[in-house]
Amino acid sequence: MRTVLIVDDNPSVGEALSLLLSLHDIRPLVALNQAEGLAALERERVDVVIQDMNFTADTTSGEEGVELFRAIRERHPDLPVILLTAWTHLETAVELVKAGAADYLAKPWDDNKLLATVENLLELSESTREVSRARRERRRRREVLQNTYDLDGLVFASEAMARTLELACQVARAEVPILITGPNGAGKERIASIVHKNSLVKKGPFVAVNCGALPGELIEAELFGADAGAYTGANKAREGRFELADGGTLFLDEIGNLPLPGQMKLLRVLETGQFERLGSGRTRQAKVRVLSATNADLKAMIRTGTFREDLYYRLNVIEVNLPPLSERIDDVLPLAEHFLAGRATLGDAAREALLAYPWPGNVRELKNAIERAALLAGGKPITPELLNLPQVAPAAARNLDEPSREAVEGALHQADGVVSRAAQALGLSRQALYRRMERYGLTASA
Repeated sequence: MRTVLIVDDNPSVGEALSLLLSLHDIRPLVALNQAEGLAALERERVDVVIQDMNFTADTTSGEEGVELFRAIRERHPDLPVILLTAWTHLETAVELVKAGAADYLAKPWDDNKLLATVENLLELSESTREVSRARRERRRRREVLQNTYDLDGLVFASEAMARTLELACQVARAEVPILITGPNGAGKERIASIVHKNSLVKKGPFVAVNCGALPGELIEAELFGADAGAYTGANKAREGRFELADGGTLFLDEIGNLPLPGQMKLLRVLETGQFERLGSGRTRQAKVRVLSATNADLKAMIRTGTFREDLYYRLNVIEVNLPPLSERIDDVLPLAEHFLAGRATLGDAAREALLAYPWPGNVRELKNAIERAALLAGGKPITPELLNLPQVAPAAARNLDEPSREAVEGALHQADGVVSRAAQALGLSRQALYRRMERYGLTASA
C-alpha cells in the first residue's frame, strides 16, 4: 500500500494529516522526532516523507529540519521529501528544495494542494521504483548473458539488443540455418560471429562473404570455387568459401544480392552438402553451418521473382532480427565511449546530441562520427560541432488531436492538480501528460 511518513513533534499535526491521507487510501506513519522518523524509514517501505522544520519547543531556526532532511537524503537519496514550514524560515525551505527536497508547504496547509502534491509524488515514486527495477533486471540479464555465452566483447545496454542476443545464443547450438535481418551498419556480422562462437562448430573457421560487394558473375566462383580457365583471368584453380569454411561457419551477408543461378547452387548445398566448382564436373562435399543476413525484403523479392521461395525457407529456419540503433538508444553512449577508448571525453552537450540524433547509418555511422570527433578534439571535451551530425528534420506540426496548453491547464485544475486524474480525462498516459506539462512549462498546481 502507498505509505507516507509524517515527522512532526506536534501530535495534532500527525493526527490531522493521518486522517486526510487515510481518506484517500494512503497509509500514514507518524513519528514525533528525528530519531523516530529515521528508525521508521529503516523498518518500513516509505514512498513519501512529510517533515516539519522544528522539533523542539520555542525553536524556529529550521536547523533541526535541515539536519533531518540531510540525514534522509544520505540514507535514502531517491525518497521524495515535503517540508512543512512556517513563513519565518521559508528561505531555509527554499534552499532545501534547491538541494533536492520535492516541495515545501506553509503551515497551515491547504488540504487540496497537499493531497495533489502527495499524489503526484507517489506516482513519481512508483515510476522511479519501476525504472530502478527495470534497470536492475536489464543489468541482471546482461550479466547472465555475459556469464553464460561468449559475446565476443559486444558493447550493449539496451533491452532490444539483450533480446536479440538471447535468441541468437539460444539457437547457436542448433544445426540449422539462421537468417539475420536488420538495416545496414547495425552489426549483423557481429551477431553472426557470436552465433559461431557459441555453436557446436566454434573450433572451426568463420568465413564471411559480402554477396553485395562482388560482381554477379564472380559470386558463384567466390562461393563454390573455380577451376583454372573457368573464366577470364582464372589462371589457376581456387577454393571457394564453402571449402574454406568446411567444418565451421559460412556467413553470407547481403544474401538478397545472390543471382538466381547462385541461389540454385546454394539451395543444393544446403540440402545435400554437395557442389561443383565453376568450370568443373567434379562433385565436392562440405559440412558447413550457413548463416545469412539481409537488409532487403526477401518476401517482396519472392513476389517479383528475384529470390527463390524454396531458398528463403531453407535459410530462414530461424530469424534473428537486429533492431536499428534508433530503437536501442541505451546503446548509443556505451558504444560512443567504447569507440573513444579513452582518447577524449564527451561533453554534456555532445551526449545530448548523440541521444537526439536518429542514426540512419546505425552503429557504423556512430563509429565514424566518434572517430572524426576524437581526431579533432585535441584532448579537449568533444562538442556537438565536432560530431558534425546532419541537421535533424524539424518535428512534424502538432496533431490537431494534441491537447492545447489551455486543455492541459483545465484538466489539471479540474483534477485538483493530480496528474493521474488529469491524464485520464485527457486520454493520455501519466508520462505523456508530464511531457506536455514540461513542454508548456506547467506544474501540477496549474
